Amino acid sequence: MKYPPVLLLDIMDTLVYNPFNQEIPDFFGLTQKELLREKDPTAWIEFELGEIDEPEYLRRYFDDARWFDHASFLRVVQNAYRWMDGAQQLLERLRAQGIEIHALSNYPVWYQTIESRLGLSRYLQWTFVSCHTGVRKPAPEAFLGAARALNRPPQKCLFVDDSLTNCQAAETTGMPAIHFVDATSLWTEMAGRGWVR
Repeated sequence: MKYPPVLLLDIMDTLVYNPFNQEIPDFFGLTQKELLREKDPTAWIEFELGEIDEPEYLRRYFDDARWFDHASFLRVVQNAYRWMDGAQQLLERLRAQGIEIHALSNYPVWYQTIESRLGLSRYLQWTFVSCHTGVRKPAPEAFLGAARALNRPPQKCLFVDDSLTNCQAAETTGMPAIHFVDATSLWTEMAGRGWVR
């Protein structure tokens, strides 16, 4: 039976609930589709890449630079972070099998709030977060850079993400990937490939 030398896990909507699904649009009284139309088209990407800080991101949140209550907005975001169903139990099972786990996440410095609330570092290392690496999935370098940093060929890593696009991008670099649907299915798929027992 083979085991993956290292597991690279997406965070948002894989392990942790993303408040952009409901709480953030609700805060503004908009649907998610309406909010996407009215947001600045590049500010979030720049924030995820660490190119702008939080105050600048909030200032540029809307394309028309309208004012809103930043402090209340941040409280809504922070309070919405929670485990996805079965995610914590999944990490406990993976840790019990001695699997090395790293985050490979497109996210800004808000990941630190997630850590404060949920304590993911009990199970994984926040090694590859885009605000520090300066590269976002699905860019090939997001996967190749992680493999290089871990001193492993891409083939010796396993990537998991709820985004099919990101999984397909990982596979083009030679890195095996599993499209995340839920924690139970992920465990079943990993067991089927001989990566957990």
